[in-house]
Amino acid sequence: MSGAEIECCEVTEVHEELLRAVTAGMPPEEQLSALAELFKVFGDYTRIRILYVLFESEVCVCDIAEALSMTQPAISHQLKILKQAGLVKNRREGKSVFYSLADGHVRTIIAQGMEHVAE
Repeated sequence: MSGAEIECCEVTEVHEELLRAVTAGMPPEEQLSALAELFKVFGDYTRIRILYVLFESEVCVCDIAEALSMTQPAISHQLKILKQAGLVKNRREGKSVFYSLADGHVRTIIAQGMEHVAE
């Protein structure tokens, strides 16, 4: 058997008490759906790179584009998705728009993800 194979039960037996405990602790469907959508946002390489730039400092769109060797429209598109997901916030200063992480949770989620992939 290769390491990629999934082992299954040889008989069908439902463990009622265990099943009740598991289902009692399940969050509502709406919350699970929202969590899945959040992880989809994290599932894009460019968006992860943008978030890492924002770890260091509040940065304007021009600087993010330069740091990642991308166009401003491409960066703006990804920032819109990150903002809709509540992961970044922005402020206007004259003709520039500066972005930063929305809160400490964003840093924690990514740091834990990095810790997991580094294992």
